[in-house]
Amino acid sequence: MLDELALNTVCRSAKCPNRGECYSSGTATFMVLGTECTRNCRFCAVDPARPLPPDPDEPARLAEAAARMGLRHVVVTMVTRDDLADGGSGHIVATIDALRERLPEVAVEVLVSDFKGDEAAIDAVALARPDVFNHNVETVPRLYPTVRPQADYARSLRVLERVREIAPEVPTKSGLMVGLGETPEEVEAVMSDLRSVGVDIVTVGQYLRPSAAHLEVTEFVTPEQFAAYARTAKRLGFSGVASAPFVRSSYHAAEVAALGR
Repeated sequence: MLDELALNTVCRSAKCPNRGECYSSGTATFMVLGTECTRNCRFCAVDPARPLPPDPDEPARLAEAAARMGLRHVVVTMVTRDDLADGGSGHIVATIDALRERLPEVAVEVLVSDFKGDEAAIDAVALARPDVFNHNVETVPRLYPTVRPQADYARSLRVLERVREIAPEVPTKSGLMVGLGETPEEVEAVMSDLRSVGVDIVTVGQYLRPSAAHLEVTEFVTPEQFAAYARTAKRLGFSGVASAPFVRSSYHAAEVAALGR
């Protein structure tokens, strides 16, 4: 069906380890605005290249897929589109609108880029009132030059803070990978920063190297450490927490979002 409707999923593009579980339960995370990204993060399997222009029919096709699948919680992510004046925010808004028109009761979770910090773009998506606004910080600030050289930690925090300012009723969510060389103290500091800008939901998962061209895994974090991160997150006041090796931004998104409301 995804092929028939010419839709992309981050499940395939990012080589997610949970595809079998999610597909067998009728769950997929849609990825809009193409399969090529204008950034080249060292952890990500999505191809870096100049993408094609946005497909104006994609939001309607995505809504059709959600209707066929009988989804009640839809997760929509995107490739970063630094080549577009609005960073692709208008396409995200169109997708939210198409889903709500086709499925009025559906919950829509969006996982978006930092839009290069453009507040007009951030505001447009926030004011479309998604049920969850997700933007990942991905790693600790010390590792940004290696892991996310085209991103900025403070800018990512500002995206989440701006959503809280412009649409305080919209739950915000962020996540990070571990096993890249960070320390537990640095992870806790990131969690504290996220809470300071009002983030409600946090996810923590193990980084897995998608190919030999990507960053090596520095450490396979123990289940005990993941449990410790979950306890830390709850102590800091996050209402929704998912922390385990195979956790990804969209993993069990509906259940985690319910905790965050």
